[in-house]
Amino acid sequence: MKKNNQPVANLPSARGELLNPNCPSRELLKRMTSRWTMLVILALREKTLRFSEIRRAIGGVSERMLAQTLRYMEEDGLLIRKAYDVVPPHVEYRLTPLGREASEHVLALADWLESHFPLIQQQRINMQNLD
Repeated sequence: MKKNNQPVANLPSARGELLNPNCPSRELLKRMTSRWTMLVILALREKTLRFSEIRRAIGGVSERMLAQTLRYMEEDGLLIRKAYDVVPPHVEYRLTPLGREASEHVLALADWLESHFPLIQQQRINMQNLD
């Protein structure tokens, strides 16, 4: 549904074909597989955080890139942004049920990456030695 509570028309209901360059799911693939989206999902997996806490937790991201990533994630229904009308104002972010579901897959990939990193690193060294 749109923000004005009108149903969104013409949404595809069938599963896309990501290998097809014209698949509309590719834009979501691009957003979901960005390193910042994946790291934000991991940071928010267990708790609600403020912007600065997310930035500290994932490290290395600019304010602009983090703001854009959070905006995209909110648009995609992965997180909820809650602004508090206090002085000074602050905003908190937490995963939605859809975001929590995605976090299971992101965590599985992160676990695989970390457990296979030594093997991949060794392969990189081996390839460099061939040059």
